[in-house]
Amino acid sequence: MQLNFVFVATALLASASPAMSATLQWFSGADCTGSIIGTSNGASSNECIFLTNGGSAKSISYSGVPNDISFFISGGAHDKCTNGSSLTRSGSGCATAPAGFNWESVFLN
Repeated sequence: MQLNFVFVATALLASASPAMSATLQWFSGADCTGSIIGTSNGASSNECIFLTNGGSAKSISYSGVPNDISFFISGGAHDKCTNGSSLTRSGSGCATAPAGFNWESVFLN
């Protein structure tokens, strides 16, 4: 009986793995408006995500975040998920960078 329980638990975890990934869309305007700069599909926990062209976005929509997502402003000491985030959220939504800044990277916790 114990073997069946372990198998069922393993099967449930394996089937849940794809659902535990996040999708991000990077926008040129505030409140997830304007043109889409990029899309990040299948992002997972403990991962720093940034645009490959070195760009930044005014806002980022996020969905399917497994725990928390931290947003880092562009420029200076905060590039590529370093030296503290400016905002942390969970779940799904849209995050607009503070006035005068853009988002450069995000970290999924």
